[in-house]
Amino acid sequence: MNEPFPLRRPIRELPDTLISQIAAGEVVERPASVVRELLDNALDAGASQITVRLLAGGVRLISVEDDGAGILPDELPMALKRHATSKIGSLADLESVGTMGFRGEALAAINAIADCALLSRVNGQTHAYLLEGQTGEITPVARSTGTTVEVKELFFSTPARRKFLKTDATELAHCVEAVRRHALVRPDVGFAIWHEGKLVEQWRRCGELASLPALEQRLTDVLGADFVERSVWVDFSTSATPGRPDYAPIIKVWGRVGIPDAARARADQQFCYVNGRFVRDKVITHAARSAYEDVLHGQRQPVYALYIDIDPTRVDVNVHPTKIEVRFRDSREVHQAVRHAVESALAAPRAGQVSPQVATSLVRTESAAQVTDWGQALSPESTSPILSPASYSYTQAGMHFEAPVGHRVSDLAALWQPQPTAVPLPANDWPLGRALAQLKGVYILAENAQGLIIVDMHAAHERIVYERLKAQWADTLGASNSSSLPSQPLLIPATFAATPIEVATAETNAATLHLLGLDITPFSGKTLAVRAVPTTLAQGDAVELARSVLTELSQHEANTVVQRAHNELLGTMACHGAVRANRHLTLEEMNALLRQMEATERSDQCNHGRPTWRQVSLRELDTLFMRGR
Repeated sequence: MNEPFPLRRPIRELPDTLISQIAAGEVVERPASVVRELLDNALDAGASQITVRLLAGGVRLISVEDDGAGILPDELPMALKRHATSKIGSLADLESVGTMGFRGEALAAINAIADCALLSRVNGQTHAYLLEGQTGEITPVARSTGTTVEVKELFFSTPARRKFLKTDATELAHCVEAVRRHALVRPDVGFAIWHEGKLVEQWRRCGELASLPALEQRLTDVLGADFVERSVWVDFSTSATPGRPDYAPIIKVWGRVGIPDAARARADQQFCYVNGRFVRDKVITHAARSAYEDVLHGQRQPVYALYIDIDPTRVDVNVHPTKIEVRFRDSREVHQAVRHAVESALAAPRAGQVSPQVATSLVRTESAAQVTDWGQALSPESTSPILSPASYSYTQAGMHFEAPVGHRVSDLAALWQPQPTAVPLPANDWPLGRALAQLKGVYILAENAQGLIIVDMHAAHERIVYERLKAQWADTLGASNSSSLPSQPLLIPATFAATPIEVATAETNAATLHLLGLDITPFSGKTLAVRAVPTTLAQGDAVELARSVLTELSQHEANTVVQRAHNELLGTMACHGAVRANRHLTLEEMNALLRQMEATERSDQCNHGRPTWRQVSLRELDTLFMRGR
C-alpha cells in the first residue's frame, strides 16, 4: 500500500532536463509536431526547397533539409537552448510577429525527448558544421548552404509517451498533412517527402509567393484539379477609410472556396491561414460555415483554402505553444469579413456566368409566338400562358408590372437596380439553354451548347422567390419610414379553422407578423383570417403560408424568428410562393424561369441546399448509347 503524501512537501526548483521534457509535452504531441516546427524554422530561414525524410512514420527518424541561410558555428549550441531565438528580441517584436517561429522552445523541447543533430552551413563558409545534441560536440562536415535537422528515436527518453503513438502508416499520414499545410501557403517553395527511402509526395516550386497563378497551380498540385474546378475565387478586403482605395486594407480575405456541390461529409479539406500561418480558429470556421447556410444541404461540410492578411498587431499568435491557435483583437470584424467574402464569392450563379448587364436585360424574339423575355415571371397559381409581347404585362409570384407597348420591363431590375441597356445574349449562348419540354410536371428539359440541362422547377423558382424576399427585407429594414416587408391586403380575407395554439400565436405575435408583411387576426374563437400577405407572395396560398409562419413562431422566440428571417423563415415563405410540382408550364414560362435562374444569386441551389439543375454533356449522352464505339 502506498504511503500517503506528507502534509507538507518542500518546494524545490525543477532540473532543466525535466523542465524541457515538460515543455516538450506541450510542443511535441507526435512526429507531425516535430515536422511542423522544423518546417517553420526552414521557411523563416528563407528556404526555397525543403526535403523531409522519415523512417517508421517519423518515430525512428525525422530529417528536414533546407537550402536557407544556415546557422553560424558559434550559434549552433544556442539553437538547442530553451527560449533562444533569432526571431524576436523585445515585447514590441512579440506583439507584431511576422515569422513562423518565435518562441524559441521547439528545438530545445525536441532535443529533450529525442536524439538530435544540427548540420548547417552559412554562405561563404568553406564547409558545414555538425552539432550533436546530446554531447554538444561540434565537428566540420560537408554540406551545401542550408541546414539539416535530424531527430532520431522520438520519445526515447519518455517511453510512456511513445506508447500513445499510432501505427507507422497513421503517423506518416499526419506528417504528410503537416507538410501539405505548409505547401498550400508557400507556392514559392518546393517540398519533397521521403519515407523509408521512397518518394511519397513532391510539390515543385510554382513561382513567386504573391503570384495568383502560382497559388492556383499549388492548390491544383496539393488538393487536386477537382478542387480548383469545383471552387471559386475569393477576393475581399475591408478598407480603413471607406472610399479611399489608396489606403491599406485592415483585413484581406482571398483564396478559393468550394461550390456547394463539392461539400464533403467530413471537414477534412478546410485550410485557413492567418498571415501565412495555418490556424484552427472557431471564429473563422463559424464565419465560413455560416456563409454556406443558404446553399449547403444537411450537415455537409464545405471545402476551402482561405488566406487572411491582417495587421500583425491586431492578432495574437502567442496563445498556445503549438502556434496553431490565434486570438483577434476584434473577432467580430474578422467574422464579418470572412463571411461576407465567402458569401459574395458563392452568390454569382454558375448557371449563368454572364455580366450583370446581360443578366438584367430582356431578350425578345421576333416571333410573337415565342416569348422569352428574361423579366417575365411565373405566377404559382396561374394556369394561363404568359401574355404576348404586345401587352407587356407581367406577373411573377405576386409582383405585377405594367408598361406601355414597346417598353421593356424587368421585375429583377425593378427589385434590385435600374435596368441597364445591353446587347442580350443570342439564344444559342444562353447558359441554361432553350427549354424543350417538361418531364412529369417536375423537371424542365433544356438544350444548351454543352448538351442537356435538367432543372428542378420548384427548387429553382423557390430560390428566385427567396432571393427576392431577402432583397425586399434588406431594403425595407434600411428604409427610414418602414421596417416591415411590403404587404398587399387581400380583397377577400382568407379564413381557416385554427388550433388553439395557432390562435394564441397569432394574437401574441401580431407585431412580428406585421414585420413579415402578414396580417393574421382572429375571425372567431376557432378561426383565423389572413387579411394581408407579403406583396411578393400575393398570388400564393395565403392559408398555407399563414400556417407555416405560425408554426415557426410557436416553436421559436419571436426575436429569434425575425433574426432568422433571412434564412429559415423567408425560405419557408418562398417555398409556398414557388411553382408546385405537376403544374403545367408553357415553353415560354419555362424559358422565363431559366433566364431568371441565370440572373439570380445562388440559384444553383435551392433554399435547402439541394441542386436546382444538372448538366448532362453530349459526351455523357454518347457514352450512354455507345456512340463512336
